[in-house]
Amino acid sequence: MNGFSAGAAFRLALLGLGTLALLPLQMLVVRALPKRAGVLPRSFHRLACVCLGVRCRVRGTPPPPGSGALIVANHVSWLDICVLGAARQLAFVAKSEVAGWPVIGLFARLQHTVFIDRQRRSATAGVAAAMGARIAAGEDIVLFAEGTTGDGTRVLPFRSSLLGAAHQAMGEGDGDVTVYPLAITYTGWQGLPGGRIGRSALAWYGDTELVPHLKHVLACGTVDVELVWGAPIAMGRATSRKEATRLVEASVRAARRQAVTGRPAV
Repeated sequence: MNGFSAGAAFRLALLGLGTLALLPLQMLVVRALPKRAGVLPRSFHRLACVCLGVRCRVRGTPPPPGSGALIVANHVSWLDICVLGAARQLAFVAKSEVAGWPVIGLFARLQHTVFIDRQRRSATAGVAAAMGARIAAGEDIVLFAEGTTGDGTRVLPFRSSLLGAAHQAMGEGDGDVTVYPLAITYTGWQGLPGGRIGRSALAWYGDTELVPHLKHVLACGTVDVELVWGAPIAMGRATSRKEATRLVEASVRAARRQAVTGRPAV
């Protein structure tokens, strides 16, 4: 493949063959066994992490599988999807434009992604309702609360509007809904810390093109990423969505600082 080393080309070819094998199976499962539609995407993401050399460390306590969790995370790269998707069965919230992207849009639809049209303010309520219904049915949903990818060196302010999905999940009840903070940090490669420049190079943001970024990831050999689950936050009776958003953002920022510095958060 043009511009890729022999080793990188082999890994991409392996990923391509795996994709060709899993794609028609997933299309069949989505139609015939929709409740099992999350199984094969996890296998794909695990394969992608192996082929791309992504090595993940997990700290903290994740939500119980199938409990219906609203997971609120920071967003660094397209790699986030593979890293999280390999860790557990879940679905993502994405901007509506993604649905029309070649290949990626198809993959997103087959993973039961929730799409939101950011140009229409009225769309937020509908998306929140859809998210809430799926959370109430036991599905885990990931919300990248920054609304875009960051540069790998900082966490952008979190937006609170879509956390209304948790209120929808409560239905007409007056109970709390649990929100799970999750910090994603690309710490370096080959077991060595990357520093600010290295972490920024692993991020996919702004006008960064996909192919050059993919080449960089493959050239790293092994990319180290750390997932840190923060303490769950109950939202509902005593904590508003805006306050919950503030608490989640603070949790993610603290976990990211600890991942970068190696020092416990204070």
